[in-house]
Amino acid sequence: MSNISIRVENLSKRYRIGQREPYKALRDTLTHALHLPFQLLKKESDRAGSHEKYIWALKEVYFEVKHGEVVGVIGRNGAGKTTLLKVLSRITEPTEGYAEITGRVGSLLEVGTGFHPELTGRENVYLNGAILGMRKTEIDKKFDEIVDFSEVEKFIDTPVKFYSSGMHTRLAFAVAAHLEPEILLVDEVLAVGDAAFQKKCLGKMSDVAREGRTVLFVSHNMGAVKTLCTKGCLIENGKILLQGKVDEVVSLYLQKCQDLTSAISLAERTDRRGNGSLRFTSVKLLSRDGEEIAAQSGKDLVIAIDYVTDSQSEKHAEVSLAFTDLYGQRLFVCLSRSSHQGGFLRLPEKGQIRCIIPRLPLLPGRYNVSRLWCKIGAQMADDIQDAFHIEVAAGDFFGTGKLNPEDGGNVVIDHRWEIL
Repeated sequence: MSNISIRVENLSKRYRIGQREPYKALRDTLTHALHLPFQLLKKESDRAGSHEKYIWALKEVYFEVKHGEVVGVIGRNGAGKTTLLKVLSRITEPTEGYAEITGRVGSLLEVGTGFHPELTGRENVYLNGAILGMRKTEIDKKFDEIVDFSEVEKFIDTPVKFYSSGMHTRLAFAVAAHLEPEILLVDEVLAVGDAAFQKKCLGKMSDVAREGRTVLFVSHNMGAVKTLCTKGCLIENGKILLQGKVDEVVSLYLQKCQDLTSAISLAERTDRRGNGSLRFTSVKLLSRDGEEIAAQSGKDLVIAIDYVTDSQSEKHAEVSLAFTDLYGQRLFVCLSRSSHQGGFLRLPEKGQIRCIIPRLPLLPGRYNVSRLWCKIGAQMADDIQDAFHIEVAAGDFFGTGKLNPEDGGNVVIDHRWEIL
């Protein structure tokens, strides 16, 4: 018997820009079979013509996953990670190539994927179990565990269309993890939950891995990837860049992120969200005097962010910077609503927002501003993930003439010692 759970051969997926993939009914499938010879001719014609109308989300992907392996699939936004899981979950069909999957597949790709909004939480648990091929008696044995883990007992008989995104996530993860699929595909959906829930889910995924089930785990949290996964797979522009030991794959990914971030200004970033009423265009690191500097531990740092807005009227805005280490572990957040008197910033049509951090409390190393966002009123105007990196040089944080040890973590805390 083969020890391979997933085998992917020459897998490619092409999308037409500006066109959504249609949902198919039975009559569409029958019609497709009749028209297939003509469509194949049209595909060849399309390939010979302009390529500007199409984008390859995946291109010539090859890999194998053995039974019981936990593989972290990483890459920048738009690299093709989610598309890969959708193809493996049979949500979408590949344009070329194929994937062989041995075993029952459970997937958690988006909040509430596979849930029928008109059915209750209880009914959706049984529906998902039936889709996985489980008998009702098998689902009955797991039902109480699922409800207890998801913490939605009060709402289990409420239609899921009334659930919040957090409730959707908790129940969806509980179903995917407890109904015992041989293969579990998990996309970056844990970010929706709170910190306690994320910790709980990661613990459950560790249990799943120890039980010998195969897991493909897509995440931007490099700490979680290194903790949970034994192997890694780096995707870039729809192609597999590296497969192998998780430490080697994570190191290459971080290096690629640093190279790309230093070469791309915020004005050119396309992987951003928001309604566009404000857009960040560039970032500089300055001293209190306005001179460009390198960040240094214990020295004042001014993060100057240039922006433009879509009108001449003054904006009442809220801005946030989230700092993490290179493994995705959150260090601290600078939030204008918390520290700025009056809560909101009054922004003219065009200008520069400055976040002043007195005595930068970071030890030497490279850090990531994992999220930079601005809200105008209650609406998200601009939201950039992995906005930029900063390199922090060594400094005399305490003014004692001594540097902090390199193994002292990431953050320096101002403190004093006393003897009574």
